[in-house]
Amino acid sequence: MVADSLLVYFGAGTLLFFFWAYGIVSFALDMKNKIIPSVKQYRRGRRRLAEEKQQEQERKKDEQQLY
Repeated sequence: MVADSLLVYFGAGTLLFFFWAYGIVSFALDMKNKIIPSVKQYRRGRRRLAEEKQQEQERKKDEQQLY
């Protein structure tokens, strides 16, 4: 009876360990394939907008100096 209980205990622990490991791997792959590229794209867009804003300000400044 004790041997059966230990077998069920360790079997359930092993099964839960595999689901736990699968969750960690899935999270890591989601980070690598979805979250990190999205953050990089967002940062590129923000940087591009900042550069465009700076160029626009410089253009306006140059126009004001001409008049």
